[in-house]
Amino acid sequence: MAEVELLSTPCNIQISDVTCDSFRITWEMNQEDSVRVTHYFIDLSRKEGSEQNRFKHRDVPTKLVAKAGPLPMAVRGHWFLSPRTEYCVAVQIAIRQPDGDYQVSEWSPVVEFCTGDYAMEHLQQLLDKAQAAAGRLLRFSVFYRNQTPEYFHYVRSKCGGAMLPSFKDTSGSHGSPINGKLRGVFLSCNTEFDTGLPPRDSPYGPLRFQIPAERLLNPSTHLYFADFYCMYTAYHYVVLVLAPAGSEGDHFCKSRLPRLDLATNKFLTYTDGDASLFSHASDVILEVLFTEPLPLEEGSLAQISGRHQLMSLSTANAKKDPSCKVCNISVGR
Repeated sequence: MAEVELLSTPCNIQISDVTCDSFRITWEMNQEDSVRVTHYFIDLSRKEGSEQNRFKHRDVPTKLVAKAGPLPMAVRGHWFLSPRTEYCVAVQIAIRQPDGDYQVSEWSPVVEFCTGDYAMEHLQQLLDKAQAAAGRLLRFSVFYRNQTPEYFHYVRSKCGGAMLPSFKDTSGSHGSPINGKLRGVFLSCNTEFDTGLPPRDSPYGPLRFQIPAERLLNPSTHLYFADFYCMYTAYHYVVLVLAPAGSEGDHFCKSRLPRLDLATNKFLTYTDGDASLFSHASDVILEVLFTEPLPLEEGSLAQISGRHQLMSLSTANAKKDPSCKVCNISVGR
């Protein structure tokens, strides 16, 4: 019986053109094998800490079996890849036998890579969903930030009296381009239906800084959409970025986030005239990230009259509900 000639082990694995839900892969193999192989096996898994990827038996086809073709090979749609996630990948080359079984090579070395952020097209899908949920516009007059006395003492004593921008946390959609990359000061503008004023209660602290809306929302600022998410509740959050035109934050956002028209968007509007009008969406909770320092002297600080349960309802690093049909799109969560 003739001895079966072994296939070479793929080597020099290269990953390129990585997006939030796709990548291209290529490798090197013997010239003879490149002519006679019929299939590629690709095994991919999330990197879990330092634990190595555990592949199946070498003779068993794994997660993706693809007909052999020109390299590099585009991979998308075969897995629900998540944005900003580290993966391990390895490949085998194979020849399909007449009986349907495969002659396979050894697994290649494991290669690690990380998927990317949402691209503009994905954010546009998310924006479309957010617009459908936004509801009617309500008037407001101030942006505000609730915090603890300790926070404001720190601002005065260590920050020169200004709330300084800090990196956006990882809450919301995992693929939002601002997570961990854009600095800003988070503000609210939602109002109560019955009073038209900011809520009396806050989960963040008993002191409220508030600043007139026209100081931040005006023709010299640009407004961007950054995220739409929920946390296993009926409430949905929309994250917006307010960046002064030409600022560092504006330069960061303009190539990564959809820019919104100040007068006609569904979430946060400014209407110029004899008396400027400001409105916010009623059926979503707006989180507004202002990308510049905010001096306390430009606004006012006062104790709120309602209850506060510190951080009990905080969205810090909260994970998005991956099963919600309202705020998820077709790419990884």
